[in-house]
Amino acid sequence: MSEKLSTYDPAEDLASDEAITVFMSEAFATGDAGYIAHALGVVARAQGMAQIAGKTGLSREQLYRSFSEHGNPTLKTTLAVMKALGIELTAKRAA
Repeated sequence: MSEKLSTYDPAEDLASDEAITVFMSEAFATGDAGYIAHALGVVARAQGMAQIAGKTGLSREQLYRSFSEHGNPTLKTTLAVMKALGIELTAKRAA
């Protein structure tokens, strides 16, 4: 007997500001730019890509492409999406 597995979408579990904060904090902690961009795309999908597109002035297609697994968003796009999501990027001296 085989068991049918479904694909897990982390966007489904990002229903609160606290969940989004933890998710993005853990992504930033990896230091992996590709993973951070992917995580930001997951959060944008959780909040509604059309809504984020409207707030940033970018097209939904551009956002999906930029934050896809093989995307490479510019810093300008990344900051615009973070602002639309209410996520701040701060700097502190590394330990």
